[in-house]
Amino acid sequence: MMSKRSIEILRTLELRGPSIWTYGPALEVWIDIGALEDSPSNTIPGFVDRLVDWLPALHEHTCSYEERGGFVRRLREGTWPGHILEHVTLELQNQAGMKGNFGKARETSVRGVYKVVVSSGNHEVSRVAILSARELVLAAMDGRPFDVRTAISDLRDKVDTLCLGPSTGCIVEAARDRRIPAIRLNDGNLVQLGYGKKLRRIWTAETDRTSAIAEGISRDKDLTKRMLAGCGVPVPEGREVTSADDAWEAATDIGFPVVVKPANANHGRGVSAELNTRSEVSTAYELALRYSKYVLVERFVPGNEHRLLVVGKQMVAAVRGETVWITGDGRSTVRELLDSQINCDPRRGPEQEFPLDLLLPERDAKLDFELQRQGYTADSVPADGTRILVQRNGNIAFDVTDEVHPDTARLVALAARVVGLDIAGIDLVAEDIRRPLREQGGAIVEVNAGPGLLMHLKPAEGQPRPVGAAIVDHLFATADDGRIPVVGVSGTRGKTTVARLVAHLMRLSGMRVGLACSDGLYLNSRRLEDGDAARFEPSQRVLMNPGAELAVIENSAETILSEGLAYDRCQVGVLTRITPEAHYGDFYIDTPDRVFNVLRSQIDVVLRHGVGVLNADDPLQAGMAELCDGEVIWYSTRPDTPLVTAHVHGGGRAVVVRDGQVRLLDGERIDPLCVLDSLPLTADGEPLHATENLLAALAAAWALGLSAASLRTGAETFDPPVAIAVPA
Repeated sequence: MMSKRSIEILRTLELRGPSIWTYGPALEVWIDIGALEDSPSNTIPGFVDRLVDWLPALHEHTCSYEERGGFVRRLREGTWPGHILEHVTLELQNQAGMKGNFGKARETSVRGVYKVVVSSGNHEVSRVAILSARELVLAAMDGRPFDVRTAISDLRDKVDTLCLGPSTGCIVEAARDRRIPAIRLNDGNLVQLGYGKKLRRIWTAETDRTSAIAEGISRDKDLTKRMLAGCGVPVPEGREVTSADDAWEAATDIGFPVVVKPANANHGRGVSAELNTRSEVSTAYELALRYSKYVLVERFVPGNEHRLLVVGKQMVAAVRGETVWITGDGRSTVRELLDSQINCDPRRGPEQEFPLDLLLPERDAKLDFELQRQGYTADSVPADGTRILVQRNGNIAFDVTDEVHPDTARLVALAARVVGLDIAGIDLVAEDIRRPLREQGGAIVEVNAGPGLLMHLKPAEGQPRPVGAAIVDHLFATADDGRIPVVGVSGTRGKTTVARLVAHLMRLSGMRVGLACSDGLYLNSRRLEDGDAARFEPSQRVLMNPGAELAVIENSAETILSEGLAYDRCQVGVLTRITPEAHYGDFYIDTPDRVFNVLRSQIDVVLRHGVGVLNADDPLQAGMAELCDGEVIWYSTRPDTPLVTAHVHGGGRAVVVRDGQVRLLDGERIDPLCVLDSLPLTADGEPLHATENLLAALAAAWALGLSAASLRTGAETFDPPVAIAVPA
């Protein structure tokens, strides 16, 4: 009999910034559970047991009880599908490698309709996760099979394809730890850190300080060697060759053993070491040609390979490589020995999260070559006790940062500077990294731009190193959070007027102001885009403009509900008067409390050293002051209201109207500013909301440090001109 149980998805919203739910990106899904409204989890036979059997880690979800097993307890006591879908989606995302622990499920005013929200590092991944979670939950309810492993594997493929790679991700995490905002600029690993004129850009472990010329030099291994040698850096002798015969001639001149490698590849691709015969050199030459049409032959330097990471002017991390061997048992093939002795190591795997690679003969030409050199193939059966070398280089994942000799640390920093790289992975060979490189005949063999960071973040052995933090510290001074002042304006009426007036006031102070409002997108008085720009993407374009020294961004309630705010935090958050009923209708917003929860988002994101600008005459805003992390400046047309009086007596600030005059109140100090009737915005008996808009804008500009004289001039000269569109 077909099940009548269903969970219908009605709408999906991609919240890309702070919203009514959380400060970070999230996916909000509206669902209709239909008849399941009458069937909480404890009424469905076998459901809870099947669910936790499939996803045992649900036992770790604390839920509202704030203790391990809290969610499973809720399941057994009885909870509804929206709540269950939230937790199952989060667990699928976590197991797929997209970590996040924020989730909410809230009923709406329509019976059976819920909003389910989960944190999301990538919205496409979360869409797939919530669809899989729905099918899993329904299968568990109906007692049908569900392939959990395949669902997680498919989701993991999505994460690997769509989310930031581990190297970029660790830099972004380090930036956020320092409260530096980040914006992903494409579907790959190009990320902006900071806003406006303070922005910096990274692309994996390359930055906007990474010279294209230096990167080109690093790809040319022969040129790199000559430049390093010219500055006294030890490098192996060698030269570029043009054929297998030329490679043999070069090897003969250099002296055996030798190394043959591509001249402009990296990550050890196509490198063959410790070659002694013409056959080996010839085969290695052909292997190197797979990766580059230019091939080098160099003196072989004995010892282990090391990768040292240089950031700025100092070495910040180091790992050592180790050769890899298998031992025959007289029964197993080489392929079987690789699986039983090497690939079974839990540190090895095909994904980036594993510090060591799998050794697969059918995919690794270097491995096949190593076996051939010793007289074996993947299907050979070595004699019992026979040791076979299967990897000479690579396997570089054993942390030795604290062991590097100071002379060697200075030498690799010099090598990075010689090439011109601000971030470099320096490959060197040494028998003992604790001794000076020159003393033991070691050498630097490669300088790499855009080095991978995973080996330092998840070494096979040893301590992980905070390389992301080192890169962020390289880009931003200690006290620099990468922020320009951001002013966010929300409310019901007058948002555009307030936003434009704030932008006008700040332009008069000499700042280059980016403005996104419903009238368009501006940089200073120049209109960059027509139409409504009070939306997420146009607003982010203001923050992505390196010419912007300050950003003013208008946010409607609809933008907050459907997209989220375009910035993570703001210097000043402004609310115009709120008319709750104007926001009723869409998004199941139908009470003053729900309107309050939407528009408080603008105040929730004010920085600790920032300012919230609130209307003291609006009853709905009275409760918002305690939500602001920073200072509050009230504005009011009724200056004797108890709220304003108590605030200024306590040393707070307010902008008020008394006897037809705008006044700045700063504790006991009163500064008359201007007469309302003399201002273009409020002359000729303009309605109350025009006066409130003026006060709100003046308060915001005052919060940004404008003097009374500048505020007066700005108010007297504000008469928004008709902007001229910029030709395409």
